[in-house]
Amino acid sequence: MNTRPLVLYRNFRHQDLFDKMAGLLMGDEESGRTDAYDCASQLIELAADYGFQGNLWHCFLALCLANHENAYSVSCEIRGDMGGTLSNLARQDFRILKELFHQDITKLDRLSSGSSIWKDLSSFVPSGRISHFFNERVRDRIIEFSVALQQAADIQEFQNAVTEFYREFGVGKYGLNKAFRIKEDGHEADIEPIVNVEHVYLDDIVGYESQKQKLIENTENFIQGKGANNVLLFGDAGTGKSSCIKGILNAYYGQGLRIVEVYKHQFHALSSVLEQVQDRNYRFIVYMDDLSFEESELEYKYLKAIIEGGLGRRPQNVLIYATSNRRHLIREKFSDKRELDDELHVNDTVQEKLSLVARFGVTIYFGSPEKKEFQNIVRVLAKRNQIHMPEEELFAEAIRWEMNHGGLSGRTAAQFITYLLGKQ
Repeated sequence: MNTRPLVLYRNFRHQDLFDKMAGLLMGDEESGRTDAYDCASQLIELAADYGFQGNLWHCFLALCLANHENAYSVSCEIRGDMGGTLSNLARQDFRILKELFHQDITKLDRLSSGSSIWKDLSSFVPSGRISHFFNERVRDRIIEFSVALQQAADIQEFQNAVTEFYREFGVGKYGLNKAFRIKEDGHEADIEPIVNVEHVYLDDIVGYESQKQKLIENTENFIQGKGANNVLLFGDAGTGKSSCIKGILNAYYGQGLRIVEVYKHQFHALSSVLEQVQDRNYRFIVYMDDLSFEESELEYKYLKAIIEGGLGRRPQNVLIYATSNRRHLIREKFSDKRELDDELHVNDTVQEKLSLVARFGVTIYFGSPEKKEFQNIVRVLAKRNQIHMPEEELFAEAIRWEMNHGGLSGRTAAQFITYLLGKQ
């Protein structure tokens, strides 16, 4: 079995381990026991990092296929196998990979001085440690993927299993994760996954139904390739603006929605981010939380150019969603509007500061709830968390709590419920 003819599936992330395992399974004993022990150690570390179980060789190959971005795998994400020459070339690679997949790793115990290391790795039981790379759902899907590949009766079934995985989950970091942040390394902007995303859903947010519906409609239009606008969610603190964005992500992740979180000091890297995501078969929201600028901060000019106004065209698969406590984003002073201001063209100064928010086609206001609305939020959250108190007592304690903890807001109500849970 020779892996050199692989055309599309080359240069895996763990290529060295792949090569050593292929050599051992093909009967190449020149490297002796050292490689066998080294490979076993690496597979165990990967299992601990990713939370794998069962046959670790199968899980490793499934991971290699799930992570490998090439012309075929990228073309299959979301859309499935489109046929053509790429499909034929992939099938040739899959013949080799399928043969590797069906190698029995227990035979490597002959290189382990009579121990049963490889027998143990063929039916590995994890320690239960939380994965550093995937959430549990995706980890389980990788394990299911490895089982489907193992059960494939022929090369066509093997290719179908791979293609279905790419269509459902995508490939590489964008396929296996839903949210990302920017890590800057010198002049490079690297998009890295956020593994543990908070499980917030739109139904968890009590009230604000019209605001949520407006956001849903815009997002669904975006996912369906229809006209959609950049969105600014503004208003009082603790009213659910950021939670709505998280809820949108969790609701539409399965339809190809991804989010890249960008901080204000990283706006200069936005062009690089857009270049990296523009050719992928996903819809990306560039998310900016708690967006605001002081008068001396000029980062907003980068944002203005990216949203609308630069020579380059913003990719069709990217929108910008921002939250802010300020309606106009940039701090304004009365001196901006005084007729006797030092600047000759006063209106130009005002328009410069208002032009950023004008680039958001949809603006959604989140105001602090009235007392009755606040009480309703408390009532609903108490019921969800199975807190049983007379309603009058519940409301009275909630009002006392909010007077000392930030006023009427959904966040204050949630914190109050957490306080009550801690007393139980």
